[in-house]
Amino acid sequence: MNGSTLRTGLLILVGLIAIVLYSSIFIVQQTQYALVLRFGAVQSAISEPGLKFKVPLIDNVTYFEKRVLDLDLPVQTVLSADRQNLEVDAFTRYRIVDPLRFYQAVGNIALANQRLQSFTNSAMRNVLANASRDAIVRTERSALMNRIQDDVNRQAASLGIEMIDVRLTRVDLPAANSQAVYQRMRTEREREAADIRANGQQQAQTIRARAEREATVIRADANRQAEELRGQGDADRNRILAEAFGQDPEFFSFYRSMQAYETGLKANDTRLVLSPDSDFFRYFNDPTGQRGRGTSPAQQAPAQPAPAPAPAPAQPAPAQ
Repeated sequence: MNGSTLRTGLLILVGLIAIVLYSSIFIVQQTQYALVLRFGAVQSAISEPGLKFKVPLIDNVTYFEKRVLDLDLPVQTVLSADRQNLEVDAFTRYRIVDPLRFYQAVGNIALANQRLQSFTNSAMRNVLANASRDAIVRTERSALMNRIQDDVNRQAASLGIEMIDVRLTRVDLPAANSQAVYQRMRTEREREAADIRANGQQQAQTIRARAEREATVIRADANRQAEELRGQGDADRNRILAEAFGQDPEFFSFYRSMQAYETGLKANDTRLVLSPDSDFFRYFNDPTGQRGRGTSPAQQAPAQPAPAPAPAPAQPAPAQ
């Protein structure tokens, strides 16, 4: 009985010792700070990782992050130096460098984020209020972010925090102003497009007029050359015909009369009222054409050969 009681007592004692040892040991990771608190008072601040000891059942350990923390700020409206309302979206990155001061100032990450948000919003309004819209959006954006970071860093030092970065992710006009700016830009682009189209049409008209003038000159030259060649051809034809018909004037007279019959006796609306004894029908009365119908040889004068047609002079085409 006494032996079992002793064993039980020893087991209880060993269990108590194990519990005490377990509650007196804690581990600090490489990414953590640790504060040892005794009844709410800070006993020690630990920044080195490893196995650490505390007074069991009396001391408590609070851990804080060593790593860089992010804080995404809500969009706020800022008035620039040129009286332009701008919607600014920003974020910050920070880390805890003094865990003891951090614990004494804010105590936890949530409260620290609230304080940093207030510091950052105040610094943004103060810095951006002295800069124009173009400087904020384009020309001096990087320098302005550095100034905001410096201002926030000075205020956050009292919290044991170091600011790593402050960035303006988006700087836009309000929706109403953006629509007005967009409409003005669209109107300007439409005006530029209209100017470009007008200049293009003017150049097209100039090129078209030049081409038409050159085409007119080319056609006039071509017509002139064609008329000259045609006149020269007609003159050569008349000369050849004159030479050919001059060799036999009687045949030439007969041929011309046949052409006159062919032209004058066509089936058309033209009517000719001629006497049968007319000289026009002399080859109907006499194949030789020496006398007309109803006339005696004494009354019929000897036929004279018709003169050869004179060559027609070439006429140049009028210039257009």
